[in-house]
Amino acid sequence: MSQAKEMNRSLRLIHVVLFGFSFMALATVFSTYGIAAELSHGMVPGAYLVALIVMLFTAYSYGQMSKSIPSAGSAYAYTQKAINPYVGFLVGWAILMDYLFISMVNYLLFGIFFSAAFPAVPNYVWVLGMLIVVTVINVKGVKLATKANAFITIFAVAFILLFIGLSIKEILGGAGTGTLLSLKPFYNPEEPASFIIAGAALLCFSFLGFDSATAFAEETVQPEKTIPRAVFIITLVGGAIFITVSYFAQNIWPDYSTFANPDSAAHEIITFVGGKTFSSAFLAVYAVTAFGSAMSSQASASRVLYAMGRDGQLPSQFFGSLHPKYNTPVNNILLISAISLLALFLSLSLVASFINFGAFLAFTSVNIAVIAYYYVRKKQRSVKGTILYLIIPSIGALLDVWLLVNLDVHSKVLGGIWFAVGFMYMLVLTKGFRQKPPVMDLSA
Repeated sequence: MSQAKEMNRSLRLIHVVLFGFSFMALATVFSTYGIAAELSHGMVPGAYLVALIVMLFTAYSYGQMSKSIPSAGSAYAYTQKAINPYVGFLVGWAILMDYLFISMVNYLLFGIFFSAAFPAVPNYVWVLGMLIVVTVINVKGVKLATKANAFITIFAVAFILLFIGLSIKEILGGAGTGTLLSLKPFYNPEEPASFIIAGAALLCFSFLGFDSATAFAEETVQPEKTIPRAVFIITLVGGAIFITVSYFAQNIWPDYSTFANPDSAAHEIITFVGGKTFSSAFLAVYAVTAFGSAMSSQASASRVLYAMGRDGQLPSQFFGSLHPKYNTPVNNILLISAISLLALFLSLSLVASFINFGAFLAFTSVNIAVIAYYYVRKKQRSVKGTILYLIIPSIGALLDVWLLVNLDVHSKVLGGIWFAVGFMYMLVLTKGFRQKPPVMDLSA
């Protein structure tokens, strides 16, 4: 295995955006719709709009940091450089929880879906099959992965457009509200606005993945320009798709209380607008997007591990090496695949509880990193600098802390345990804080 320190720069804007869309899994708007409709009392588009605004603040901060620190380490690299190495290590440890367990959730969902469709085949066959294919694609390199991402994204977008078209046809025919223009899905004056906020707290999780684009900075052409644009496009376009789909779903089925089962509400809506054939197509789309999300999250996590290994915060001989032929962090990819085998034994609810804690901890830290790097260290304190590098990231940090505090108890307990393990490892690494963790050699 090569100890090469540089990756091949072959990705352009469209490739990075496709990675983000695959990680985000655009079809997730359907899987969460019923629960979100109950939480928001039928104002899912309004809740998505609030969630989009919240996420744009953090996407802005990721974009600002990627301009000065175009590293594969993402949030880990930004906080290590802007705040201090101790914080950087802990943020890297936290975000790994997000990336590692998103892969596992997708393997679990894939197994559940295909086991239900083909009960004669054991669940573990589907989980192992998907895991092997994802691993092979990521070992071969980002060029092969981008081709898979393109297919996955086109497939999901085509289904979404077809759903919108069929919904418009049904609405014009008198179904649902019978009108294409209505403000009630965004705000119903008969319902308290607090229900929109409750829905937004859940739906912010649909945006997880916009940050994954920053992990490919060392494989991207002109990352200082490309990565900030990609992060903004992924967040904004993803949000626009979520809002549009939920708007038409709300107009097709305005009474959220009549769903037979909120968990499968999207299946009821899709069957209503397109029949059984279209509902079967939805199941295929969901399976494909789960595959894409697993592939992108595994690729992102392997690059964060690579950055931490290269910097000496993890054993460099294993984590900081690249394959001599494919120039990918193969050791890390295989390790993540081995950890993902836990999908054969763990429950979906337990695995899902890990994800959000690490994500919002990292999001908060990146917002703070913008303040520390630009406003404090670079002294950009003009009126413009104060707005760009103090006020905007402060709002983003406060919103992320609010979401972190409002996570369910399982997320906070399991996330706290993971964080404590990372803290103890850092104590060993730094000999009880008597020495600093290894730092990146960046001139920014």
